[in-house]
Amino acid sequence: MPHRPTTRLARSLAAGAGGALLLAGLLAPTAPAGAAAAPAPVACPPAVGDLATCWSGQDDNGAWYTFAVPDDWNGDLVVHAHGGPGLDPESDPERSPEDLDRWSVMVREGYAWVGSAYRRGGYGARMAVADTENARLVFEEAVGVPGRTFAHGQSWGGDVAAKLVEVHPTSYDGVLLTNGVLAGGSRGYDYRVDLRVVYQYYCGNHPRPTEVQYPLWMGLREDSTMTSAGLRSRLQECTGYQSDPADRTALQQRNLDDILAVTKIPERTIESHLRFATFTFRDIVHQRLEGRNPFSNQGIRYSGSHDDKALNAGVERFAADPTARRDLSWDSDPTGAVQVPTVTLHAIDDPTAFVEHESAYRESREGAGTDDLLVQAFSRESEHSSLSDSGYATVMAALADWVETGVRPTAEQVAASCPAADARYGTGCFLDPTYTPAAYAERVEARPGGHRWPVLTAAQERAWSHLPGIGIAP
Repeated sequence: MPHRPTTRLARSLAAGAGGALLLAGLLAPTAPAGAAAAPAPVACPPAVGDLATCWSGQDDNGAWYTFAVPDDWNGDLVVHAHGGPGLDPESDPERSPEDLDRWSVMVREGYAWVGSAYRRGGYGARMAVADTENARLVFEEAVGVPGRTFAHGQSWGGDVAAKLVEVHPTSYDGVLLTNGVLAGGSRGYDYRVDLRVVYQYYCGNHPRPTEVQYPLWMGLREDSTMTSAGLRSRLQECTGYQSDPADRTALQQRNLDDILAVTKIPERTIESHLRFATFTFRDIVHQRLEGRNPFSNQGIRYSGSHDDKALNAGVERFAADPTARRDLSWDSDPTGAVQVPTVTLHAIDDPTAFVEHESAYRESREGAGTDDLLVQAFSRESEHSSLSDSGYATVMAALADWVETGVRPTAEQVAASCPAADARYGTGCFLDPTYTPAAYAERVEARPGGHRWPVLTAAQERAWSHLPGIGIAP
């Protein structure tokens, strides 16, 4: 039977629009940036505007949050961790409403929903974990304790949600990870490391020979004024990626062919990957790790180009600072020590977080001895940021049923239940229960020790937690 909360806010929610307007007069309006603001009624985003009542506020750390309670609430809560990370210096009050709009299927399925925009942009998985957990606590204080609480994360938010249920094992009944960066931070960006150095070998314009030089593991020097538009211009100059193939020069086409073949990055996302390997790497190195290098490409033999020998002789090489790699690992690598049912959903042709991330996560769960609590579903889709609502509803229902009954579903059972969801949403069923992704090392060249998962064991995490200044500061 659904849980019925009894707080003052919950009673106002139950009273409908009149109660919401009455309470709006009792709550403080939007607070200045960085100051806490109690939850206040706001207009719901369009996808849920006719289904729910929405509230927004700002926690003590400055993180904006939004939550929605559907009119026909089933009593359960989905706690959402968003992807990225964005690079704005402060929390973005528009982020959580946008996420709620994108994953409105959760509200349409009867779940209350809460998401944090995090206290700042930039890297920091454990910071995002803390802010996501704070958003859950705000919801419970305002509305009441839900019957069941599920974590959900997509993209980098999948890594955040995976860490969330490790760090707060008693707060959640189950976790859904969709298109997640589940290899973690210390290995999950190695293909972008490779892109950064391979691009520079062929293009030589990032930086140009006439500009201040810096090691490529920085992504970009700290005081650079380069913009995304400037980076696009350099990428176009070297590869003609924005041009029709017939309009590219022979050198541009060869550069593009070599870069794509060596890195195995799809042409349609080469810009976004290079942007991450430029601006987010700069954030990780300069803002989060005090200028230390967490990345390595020592011993990697690049292949697939028109001249592999020349490429390997000329590409820039570097080794990671052990303390930087340790801090990035402690901050963001899953240990696999998850004690609640876990369902993942991944697009087979995800061009951003490659589907092989799922192999890394399965091996991490096997290494932790928790793979009996993991079911992985794969969808024959080709986007990263959003998937079919029918698929989301299907895997969410499978997770909820598993938590309710204690019976672990099979991939075949999950796929077979999709048509029922598609009858409501009509966005298509693409689940393939026969698919198995290749090993992570088949897509990304493994660094020394890179075949062992999890990267960070639960025992190592406990040991490192006693080190002063470990990880990435909030």
